[in-house]
Amino acid sequence: MNFEQSKLLDTLPKQFFANLVAKVNKKVGEGVDVINLGQGNPDKPTPAYIFKSAQKWVADPQTHKYSLFRGLPAFKEAAANFYQEKYGADFDPEKEVAILGGSKIGLVELPWALMNPGDTFLLPDPGYPDYLSGAALGEVNFETVPLLAENNFLPDLEAIPEEMAQRAKFFYLNYPNNPTGAVDTPEFYRKLVAWAKKYHVGIISDFAYGAIGFDGQAPVSFMETPGAKDVGIEFYTFSKMFNMAGWRIAFAVGNADIIEALNLIQDHLFVSLFPALQAAAIDALTLPQRDEAITEIVGRYEERRNAFINAAEKIGWHAFTPQGTFYAWMPVPKGYTSESFADLLLDKAGVAVAPGNGFGKHGEGYVRIGLLIEPARLTEAVKRGTVPCQVYTLNNKN
Repeated sequence: MNFEQSKLLDTLPKQFFANLVAKVNKKVGEGVDVINLGQGNPDKPTPAYIFKSAQKWVADPQTHKYSLFRGLPAFKEAAANFYQEKYGADFDPEKEVAILGGSKIGLVELPWALMNPGDTFLLPDPGYPDYLSGAALGEVNFETVPLLAENNFLPDLEAIPEEMAQRAKFFYLNYPNNPTGAVDTPEFYRKLVAWAKKYHVGIISDFAYGAIGFDGQAPVSFMETPGAKDVGIEFYTFSKMFNMAGWRIAFAVGNADIIEALNLIQDHLFVSLFPALQAAAIDALTLPQRDEAITEIVGRYEERRNAFINAAEKIGWHAFTPQGTFYAWMPVPKGYTSESFADLLLDKAGVAVAPGNGFGKHGEGYVRIGLLIEPARLTEAVKRGTVPCQVYTLNNKN
């Protein structure tokens, strides 16, 4: 028998990264040694103290039962304590913390929980492509807000049309930013809180790269801002902070109404996370090895950033120097689109990058570089791309 998928599934956006993976796999199948800079998947293992903790908890029969629906109280308390310690923000563990099987789940399910069909939310452009999945599944509308180089890839709140601001119910933001590597500022967040209160718009801060800041500067949490909890929430994931992408562990903190809605929809979709993983997450946040592990991970990405940026500068390929995340946002040559330049690098140099147009209209003209391989390999990628990038330099002189 044949079964047709629902009309709702027909509205889902095409998975951007699936096309990229297919192109890379085709080249690899042809025997090409592809240097893959298109990925966003940490390449190093989870710190030893965390997986040893997980091994211990997995062996404990008490963790083999269903979790409490809304997660272990001790995990929620650990998350709240972490935010108080790191950002000076106080949260009620029961009312202002939600446990998630990865932050993507929370970001995508939020429109189901807090919006009605036909409502509107604002999305950054360029931005994380899976935000669009939440719009489709929630049957809600979205408008995009441009992130431009001349504004350091921060949204210009004053440029958002009055009518759009009046219609918006939520505004998704992501700093440190994927794909640009830009970071926020306390001043911007103070303006954002005032703007949100003026228009009654909920702020959804996707703090996925919250641990990864460079040049001695720790990223700013939206929740550090006075009044932030009144207007929004923040998602925090273990994926990047602890190289735990495959573990699918995250939490959200903030406004009690938004947190309750997320918890309620999850009551119907999940029975929280495997208790052993929650116990390991508690240890990840609380054991004394935590800060050393984070420092090592951030230092590795900063070394890679510097190696790539310095090598690119030598051939005249100038980056928007990232202050956070593990990405570099690079302009494409005149005469090329993001897609055609990415194809050129893959076909002629065996280097895979993510075309910027996959992150939105205002991503056109850029490619995203994932700093997820060792410095020597990053330098080799730049050398392989010398001929395509010489085209870039020549065109920019004309």
